[in-house]
Amino acid sequence: MKNILVSGTLAYDRIMNFPGYFKDHILPDKIHILNVSFAINKLKESFGGTGGNIAYNLSLLGEEPVLLGMAGNDFGKYEKWLRENKINITYVKKLADELTASAYIITDQSDNQITGFYQGPLDYKYCQVAKKIKNIKLAIVAPDVRERMLEYVKLYKKLNVPYVFDPGQQLTALSSKDLRFAVNGAKVLIGNDYEIELIKNRINTNLEKLCKFVNILVITKGNKGSEIYSNNKKIQIPPAKPKNTCDPTGAGDAYRAGLIKGLIEEWPLEKVGRLAGLVAVYTVEKYGTQTHRFTWKELERRYEENYKEKLEIRN
Repeated sequence: MKNILVSGTLAYDRIMNFPGYFKDHILPDKIHILNVSFAINKLKESFGGTGGNIAYNLSLLGEEPVLLGMAGNDFGKYEKWLRENKINITYVKKLADELTASAYIITDQSDNQITGFYQGPLDYKYCQVAKKIKNIKLAIVAPDVRERMLEYVKLYKKLNVPYVFDPGQQLTALSSKDLRFAVNGAKVLIGNDYEIELIKNRINTNLEKLCKFVNILVITKGNKGSEIYSNNKKIQIPPAKPKNTCDPTGAGDAYRAGLIKGLIEEWPLEKVGRLAGLVAVYTVEKYGTQTHRFTWKELERRYEENYKEKLEIRN
């Protein structure tokens, strides 16, 4: 059996809806004394975090990912949920005197988000546990505590494990030196168009040179689809159509799970990107991050509806 390693946060997501627009309540010329309060009209607690979300979607795709992460003394109900969904949590470390990470996310009517995040246990030396895992097909380093992300990258480089680097929300914590080290040699670098632009600026490079750091560069563009760059080629991935846009939280993590599934199956990159985009719409259609489900039959039907070709991905 080939293992997929997923590192990233494990968090309880408290997702809130604001029935207005942030822009109407934030005065640009007064941000030095910013003091605002948003009255929300919906609140839901979900199992989340980048690592948990990616692993959950991989389980829906028929994989049994190995989850690497840290949790606290309140992890019980989340742990039960992960086990029920056939996710290997053997290498999740629980600390009795800590709390599990928590995200407090407010979304306005334009799908803009303001997030407060408690990152949970900070131990990063535990990353070395990955050395115990054999037959690794692919790993993803998703947003987590900075030190843990860099430790995983260092370890995967040493062990010659191909990895996806997904700095995401941790871009502000990673220095230019950190970014250059992590990006250089990654199998895949993934980010949205703003994040990739920021990476280019931080390491003083352009798109053409950035593509040479990695085998594959993926730029997601929300409802405009995504772009995949590899072997001096740009592949434009059209967006899949959601039935509704209930909540965008977790869509990026779902995309990454679809991307990983396609890569380990060694499908053409156009097909990989289309599957990733399709997986992402399922979480957009449900409020919360691990509240959606799908079957292969449903994926095949919607893939054909969106892309006018058969998926035929089951072995």
